[in-house]
Amino acid sequence: MTSETYRNTKQRTRILEVLSGTETHPTASWIYDELKPEFPSLSLGTVYRNLGILEEQGLLKKIVFGSTFDRYDGKTYPHTHFICRKCDNVYDMSVQDTQEIIECISNRTKHQIHDVVMNYYGECEKCVKQKKN
Repeated sequence: MTSETYRNTKQRTRILEVLSGTETHPTASWIYDELKPEFPSLSLGTVYRNLGILEEQGLLKKIVFGSTFDRYDGKTYPHTHFICRKCDNVYDMSVQDTQEIIECISNRTKHQIHDVVMNYYGECEKCVKQKKN
């Protein structure tokens, strides 16, 4: 995290609210499209800049998984994702053992773990159903 202090802006506050209010893991472009009616002078560059600041502050996570566009997650606690290789959707996995894994590795190695990035890749239920039809 940075020691730099940023003044809070309405746009940054709304970006975080929109991100926290969705179960999806949107792109910056999606967030921009959501907020443009509310902030007519909003630019995509402003969205990216604010997402970077919010990430520095630890208020969101950027998900980088090789897609054309990064995704953003309002949930900052350790959890895993399922990433569909067909449609590029990202889903939170409700794996109860994430904290247990962190504790196990910390105990075995004596390292202090602050975060976990674990992704599962495959085809989501919707894409599997489409393939069968």
